[in-house]
Amino acid sequence: MFEQLTGRLDDIFRRLRGHGVLTDENVRDALREVRRALLEADVHYTVARDIVREVEKRAVGQEVLRSLTPGQQVIRVVHDVLVETLGSKAQRIAESHEVPTRILIVGLQGSGKTTFAAKLGHHLRSHKKIAFLAACDLARPAAIDQLETLGRQIGLKVHVDRTTRDPVRVATESVRAARAAAADYLLVDTAGRLHVDEDLMAELARVREAVKPHQTILVLDGMVGQDAVQVAESFGKRMPIDGVALTKMDGDARGGAALSVRAASGIPILFMGTGEKVSALEIFHPDRLASRILGMGDVLTLVERVQDGVDQEKAEKLRERLEKRQFTLEDFQEQIRQVRKLGPLQDLMKMIPGASKLLPEQGEVDEGEIVRVEAILSSMTSGERQRPEIIDGSRRRRIARGSGTQVQDVNRLLRDYGMMKRLVQQMGKARGPRMPRRGRH
Repeated sequence: MFEQLTGRLDDIFRRLRGHGVLTDENVRDALREVRRALLEADVHYTVARDIVREVEKRAVGQEVLRSLTPGQQVIRVVHDVLVETLGSKAQRIAESHEVPTRILIVGLQGSGKTTFAAKLGHHLRSHKKIAFLAACDLARPAAIDQLETLGRQIGLKVHVDRTTRDPVRVATESVRAARAAAADYLLVDTAGRLHVDEDLMAELARVREAVKPHQTILVLDGMVGQDAVQVAESFGKRMPIDGVALTKMDGDARGGAALSVRAASGIPILFMGTGEKVSALEIFHPDRLASRILGMGDVLTLVERVQDGVDQEKAEKLRERLEKRQFTLEDFQEQIRQVRKLGPLQDLMKMIPGASKLLPEQGEVDEGEIVRVEAILSSMTSGERQRPEIIDGSRRRRIARGSGTQVQDVNRLLRDYGMMKRLVQQMGKARGPRMPRRGRH
C-alpha cells in the first residue's frame, strides 16, 4: 500500500533536501507537487488542500527555513500534519464491564465485513479475549457459510440460525448465546447492499436496537479512495459510527481512503486489513502510518508482528544450536516457515527504515523464489536435510523432479546454504567458547 504515493513524495523531498538553502518559493513549489501526489493517490480534494495549507503555514517561516537542515525540517512538518490528519493517536476497541462487550459490524456489500469479523475475533483471541461471532447477514447465504468456515479455522464459536430470515431474531439470540458461553466479546456481522439505501439502514437500525452495541464499526474497502468519504458520511448521518476498519489495504489501494476518512468525516480509524490471512489485521496507528507513507519505515509494527508470529520456543532452540555452530537445512526450512507467517516480504522490508530503497523498482519481492525453495526442501528426506553432504547427483535429480524445479535450482540452494553455514561457524568462532557458569558457594 502507498507505494505510488511514497515514491512520489520521496522524489519531491529528495529534491528539497538537495537545496542547501530553502526559500519560501522552493517550499511552495514542492508543496504544489505534494498536493498533486495526494490527489493522484485518490485523497479527497478538500483533505489534500487542507494538508498542504497547514504544512505551508508551518513551514514557510524563518524558523524552519533558517535551520541547519531546512529540507529535513519541512519533512518533519509534513509528518506532523499527516499524523494530525490521520487522528493523532491510536483508538482502541471498546471494552465494557458488561459481558459480553458487543460490537456491531456494518458496511456495504463487498467491503469485507465477514472477513473483518473473523480477523477481529482472531485479534481479540491473541490478546487473551474470547470472541463469539454472530452471522446476521441473512441476505447473502454464502456469508453464513463463510463466517462458519472462518470460525472453525480460528477456533471461535459462531451463532447461526438457518431457520429464519429475520436478522433481529438471530441478533437477539446471539446475545443470549454469547452470554451463556461467557464470551468477552460478541461480534455481529450484518448485511450490506451495493449502496446505502433506506431498506438497509432500517434493517441495521432494528439489529442495532436488538444488540445495543457498545461500539459500531464501519468497514470500508480501502480501494475505493474518495468514495470512502461519501460512504462514511452516509452511514454517519443515519446511525452513530464509532470507528472505521479499512480493508484490502494490501492490494492496489492508493492510500486515499486512509488519508481522507478521518479528516473528512471525523470518524476515527481503528483497524487496517493488510492481507487475506486472518492474522493480517493491524491496529491503526496514525504516527506509524505517516512514517510509512514518507518512507521512514515502521519498526514498532514489525516488532509486534515478530512477537505475535514467531514461536518463541523454536527461536530459543535455534539460538542454542547456533551457539554450538549447528545449522542444518531443517533449521533453514523452519526459519522460512517462521518468516512466512509474518506476511509478504516486501511489506516487512518497507517497515525497516531505508530498506524499501533496496526493493526492485516495482516494489515487489519475488515470492515465487521462496515457494521454490520451500518445495525443494520439502522434497528432501529428513536425513538429507540433517546431512546435506550426502546429497549426490542422483539425489539432486530426484529432489528436482519431486519439487518441479531444475537441478540447477537445487545446486543453487545447496550452495547458498553452504555459505550460510560457514557464516554461522565463523560467528561462533568469533564469539569463542562460552564460559561455564559458576556455581554458588
